[in-house]
Amino acid sequence: MEPQLLHTVTGQVATVVIRHPAKRNAMTAAMWGSLPPLLETLAADPGVRVLVLTGEGGTFCAGADISTLRGSPLEAQRLAVAAEEALAAFPGPTLAAVRGHCVGGGAQLAAACDLRFAEEGARFGVPPAKLGIVYPSSATRRLVSLVGPATAKYLLFSGELIGTERALRTGLVDEVLPAGELDGRVAEFTGILASRSSLTQAAAKEFANGRTDRDAHWEERARESGDTSEGVAAFLERRTPRFS
Repeated sequence: MEPQLLHTVTGQVATVVIRHPAKRNAMTAAMWGSLPPLLETLAADPGVRVLVLTGEGGTFCAGADISTLRGSPLEAQRLAVAAEEALAAFPGPTLAAVRGHCVGGGAQLAAACDLRFAEEGARFGVPPAKLGIVYPSSATRRLVSLVGPATAKYLLFSGELIGTERALRTGLVDEVLPAGELDGRVAEFTGILASRSSLTQAAAKEFANGRTDRDAHWEERARESGDTSEGVAAFLERRTPRFS
């Protein structure tokens, strides 16, 4: 099967699927390159509120397709960083649904999502030290912000894999689900996210990512949207809010 990124939109949730079964969903240069424009298209769709990233079958992503590193490893890394940054910049909430191996470039993509839910038995690792590759500064900082310097150094220095128990304990994942329950929980939680105020979510995402110059912008947006009035009224009237 041709390596590719597939996508569907169900309700207000877009799902992007990494598909490269011959190599455990490893990302080719073409796949890295196709992710930013796909995300741009989905971000421009007013019907899309939440994005899920996952892998086809029993593996999330085994990293970059190593065969693509022989020609120009720096170019391959540039494509990976551009994809990572495009995913991190997606305006709505993003969630990585992880089964099996989430390694290298796969871990890079998962870390760029806002949230990570994993099935028991998933394995996480960042193996550039096994290949003599300098891990990108953006990806390193993002990993440190999730798990702290000590765990980030453990992963980066050793290239060893960790399981879901340690990933949950260190903050690399947010929830761990028993086998067979990941899809149901992701559907349930993304439905919750889609029902909440996108205004609140967008502002919170910017602030959590370190923006410090947008308070006035979001105050103005809040006044214009009417979401606060609607949320308070819905709470008092014991009904579901209808956010703008």
